Amino acid sequence: MDNLTHSLVGLTLAKAGVERLSPGATALCVLAANAPDVDVAVLVFRDRWDYLQHHRGITHSIVGVCFLALALPSVFYLVDRLSAQFRKRSPQVKFPGLLLASAIATATHPFLDWTNNYGIRFLLPWNPKWFYGDFAFVIDPYFWMVLGGAAFLLTATTKPRLILWAVLALLPTFLVVMGAVGNNRAANANVLRGFWLLALVLVIAAYRLQFAKRFGRKIAVSALIAISVYCSALALTHRVALKRAEAQAARLSLGNGEQVVRVAAMPTVANPTAWLCVFETERATYKFDLSLFKADEAVNLRRFEKPTGRAAELIAEADHDKRAQVFLGFARFPGFRVVDESCATQTLVQFADLRYTEPGNGRGTFSLELPVECAPLN
Repeated sequence: MDNLTHSLVGLTLAKAGVERLSPGATALCVLAANAPDVDVAVLVFRDRWDYLQHHRGITHSIVGVCFLALALPSVFYLVDRLSAQFRKRSPQVKFPGLLLASAIATATHPFLDWTNNYGIRFLLPWNPKWFYGDFAFVIDPYFWMVLGGAAFLLTATTKPRLILWAVLALLPTFLVVMGAVGNNRAANANVLRGFWLLALVLVIAAYRLQFAKRFGRKIAVSALIAISVYCSALALTHRVALKRAEAQAARLSLGNGEQVVRVAAMPTVANPTAWLCVFETERATYKFDLSLFKADEAVNLRRFEKPTGRAAELIAEADHDKRAQVFLGFARFPGFRVVDESCATQTLVQFADLRYTEPGNGRGTFSLELPVECAPLN
């Protein structure tokens, strides 16, 4: 999930009652909910391929999360002790309370990251296997509104905070209203815009009616329950989509005399009725769009042949490059294309992770192009 969502989860958890565990627990919850993304520091010292190799790695694993959940409250406790000694006052924070708050907030991060199709490696450093929930998109405006609305009502208690929240709301509102979020396969952008604008009006009305004074932390608890129900509904919808995808995969592969190896149905932006489906056979990888309103139709079907012969040799040569090794360690459904198989001196090998793009279409770290020197044909 994006860091706005992680931050809102941490803040809402604090306002739901976790902040009562110790002074400083609110700030700790927000930091802890984002802590596993400390792996972004790799970009400071290395390149994007090192980042791809380490992102959602050890800091998102069971071992890493446990370490971070202990390290953060320890830092808070140490700083508070030093501050108390310097100011000649009694320590304020309660380490057991901070530790519990940190454990709860930190654990939300790998769970939320697991829900989408990017994946997570829970078992590092012993096992590099990726795990995918595949039912929630990496950015979801419904998370923003529900959690952000609750956090706003409970924290916008002064004019400066009210102004800060107004500024924070501008970017997601712009993204939703202008269509940068929501222009997906089922074309439900207008539904999302309508929900967003209506929700904004309701949140403002709740603020004017002083819901925070009337209901207090029940608002945060209700928001967390609503998000839990939403995630559960997405998971159930994913099961339906996956069954539909498996049926389509069986039909399409049978027509080509192939056997299905694996199938995935992956979510789209804020639309549980539209899914991106990818399946692999022994000879090719297929990609298509699926709408739950159209049970017997695979839209935008694309077929990507697995490399054989000369193309396979050139791709194997490109695999010696470190960037290709990192990319293939990440790519769930890799696709390949050799620009010129009959090259005389040099050609270009294109890699793509079919979850996000296709060979030849640039998409950051989700694609790769490598020049390969062509050995003479035998």
